Amino acid sequence: MTRRTAAEAIDAVWRIESARLIAGLARVVGDIGVAEDLAQDALVAALEQWPESGVPDNPGAWLMATAKHRAIDHLRRGKMQDKKHEHLGRELQERQISPEHDLAAAIDDQVGDDLLSLIFTACHPVLTTEARVALTLRLLGGLTTEEIARAFLVPKATIQQRIVRAKRTLAAARVPFEVPRGAELGQRLESVLEVVYLIFNEGYSATAGDEWVRPALCEDALRLGRILAELAPAEAEVHGLVALMEIQASRIRARVGPGGEPILLLDQDRGRWDHLLVRRGLAALARADALGGASGPYTLQAAIAACHARARTAEETDWTRIVALYDALAQLMPSPIVELNRAVALGMAFGPAAGLEVVDSLTTDPALAGYHLLPSVRGDLLAKLGRFDEARTEFARAAQLTQNVRERELLHKKREAL
Repeated sequence: MTRRTAAEAIDAVWRIESARLIAGLARVVGDIGVAEDLAQDALVAALEQWPESGVPDNPGAWLMATAKHRAIDHLRRGKMQDKKHEHLGRELQERQISPEHDLAAAIDDQVGDDLLSLIFTACHPVLTTEARVALTLRLLGGLTTEEIARAFLVPKATIQQRIVRAKRTLAAARVPFEVPRGAELGQRLESVLEVVYLIFNEGYSATAGDEWVRPALCEDALRLGRILAELAPAEAEVHGLVALMEIQASRIRARVGPGGEPILLLDQDRGRWDHLLVRRGLAALARADALGGASGPYTLQAAIAACHARARTAEETDWTRIVALYDALAQLMPSPIVELNRAVALGMAFGPAAGLEVVDSLTTDPALAGYHLLPSVRGDLLAKLGRFDEARTEFARAAQLTQNVRERELLHKKREAL
């Protein structure tokens, strides 16, 4: 086996196994940073040995076994050894099992709980939103710091700093590596879902750069959402988020033209939508509804996406139903962004004047002062009302505000078309 072939195999195995590996180690050593270091040690061992010995039949088990030995050595010589062994000593004495055997078994147990604990720890509210996103992609997405930096168009050093600080913050705050219980579960789950959806949104509609979409980020978020749905099957909003992402992701191929130019929803070729993802999304939405989550924020947004997915043509879209869903969403989580989306739906259901009335009420909202979609939506509504000079001004302003090159080009084209 060539060194290059081995490196490619190791990279593929790492992306699949790293989250499980780090999660198992973190439960035993009680520190995500140490757990990742131990997992990286196992990866280095693979890079050294596999080019000569070949890729093992079960590479994930090989990495886990190697990491176990590293963890046992760490606990033997680490400061936490006394505390750990004092706790384990009585049990081990009674059971007459060696510490090495007990630790090795502990790492193998409760894989599902470990992954869920890792998700909740990486997305802990004690961290900034940026740190949660970076750490989640690093630990659960298996991405390198360079890949994360490229995806979010920031320097590699910035991502490295965020990840290092996040680990230190978690350690300093002594955040327990566990799945929260009771009322805390709901609070922490909201943070987890927010992080996963932020990752998805950055892939679905890139905030900056030369690309309109970044499908790889969408795929990472979808994978995280599906894992979360398997590990927390009774949580309705988890299924609601998965439904929303599946349906949105079904349109990705149709969102971009042959030259990379954006294609908006109503102009898309619906034959290019991924109907398998649509079916998966509708099934997840049904699960969320069955669990009593029909009024949850992600489930409501998924229901809106489902209205588009069920329409065979843009003209068949049930805009009245979408307005009603946005009304419910606005009551549940009032925000200027929700109001702006509701204005679009009102304009489609009841005419552009109805939508413009809502948009005009948002123009003084400080939260939308630099938000390019406010003048973009206003420009669309003004154009439909025949107020072309005003529409051109709005499109020009929106083009100045957006940081995405493709979106800027689209807005300039809209302005020129008038």
